[in-house]
Amino acid sequence: MAQYQQSMFGNRSGYFNAEFPSTRYQGSKRKLVDWISESVSSLEFDSVLDVFGGTGAVSHQFKALGKTVTYNDLLHFNWLIGVALIQNSDIILSTVDIDNLLREDDAGEYPSFISDHFQNVFFYPDENRWLDRTVYRIKQDLIDPIKQALAFFALFQSCLVKRPYNLFHRANLYMREADVERSFGNKITWDTPFPVHFRKYAQEANLAVFNNGKINSAINVDAFDTPTGFDLVYLDPPYLNQKGIGVDYRDFYHFLEGIARYHEWGNLIDTASKHKRLIPNVSVWNQPKSILSAFERVIERHRKSIIVISYRDDGIPTKAELITMLKRHKKHVHEAEKAQKYALSKRDSHEILLIATD
Repeated sequence: MAQYQQSMFGNRSGYFNAEFPSTRYQGSKRKLVDWISESVSSLEFDSVLDVFGGTGAVSHQFKALGKTVTYNDLLHFNWLIGVALIQNSDIILSTVDIDNLLREDDAGEYPSFISDHFQNVFFYPDENRWLDRTVYRIKQDLIDPIKQALAFFALFQSCLVKRPYNLFHRANLYMREADVERSFGNKITWDTPFPVHFRKYAQEANLAVFNNGKINSAINVDAFDTPTGFDLVYLDPPYLNQKGIGVDYRDFYHFLEGIARYHEWGNLIDTASKHKRLIPNVSVWNQPKSILSAFERVIERHRKSIIVISYRDDGIPTKAELITMLKRHKKHVHEAEKAQKYALSKRDSHEILLIATD
């Protein structure tokens, strides 16, 4: 029988009491969601579209505020996170569900795609076998797609926490093995067994589930194909720095995207790549020559909505360019700024929030 988590009001007026899970995902707005919601608190809106949903932290915050939320992300593994934490209102993984997924018996035949193709790339052989087996069990043992999404969330986070830099950008398994003094990472965390991490993140996912009394949804489409008609549209696209180097989430997290698309993974891999990345897919959001027009297209598409853009003050396009663009479509543009230290960044920069209204 499915278990349910009842929604409760917390001690912040108007908020539902559900804690967003910890995450190692680069670019997550988890630490900024209170600032974002406070910045838009004077606006009147009931429905929200999160165009680049990512970890779901901002969508989860708007859901906690009682808004009707539509989460979107083009990456399949992110969409599963949106299904688990945003679309889902009351289903959680039971202790029996988790125990069954983590049972130690090896009876039966399991697929071996990760073991066959990622030997000595990201994880040890026994860990690769565990991943193959667990992906299979999630799909076979959990009939409910919402439960599958919750389990995949726990699996994604477990993979991230065991990776140096929490990324899959290079084949650097040797970093876990090197007997050197470390100024980064956590070898204890890397060496903690997958089942321990999985159980932790499954429990965190359960605690993030709540019912805000609205019908929320998660979709998996290109930003230019997102539905229209929302009161507020939130944009947090991939960041492109002043040197024209963009954040390519598909490349950074290609292993998670492969897990999410396990049965078609073989057709997606760039076989010439040492770390078995996906076949490159050039994005307009990662190109200096096209990113401004990409912003223009999305803003034009949602010109009838309140538009809120999260970006950094040292990126391409510049803050001035974005403000000029927004003013072509909206009467008022308000800006907020917050100092922020970003992971793997050597300099301090500022998160900016541009709020465009009629």
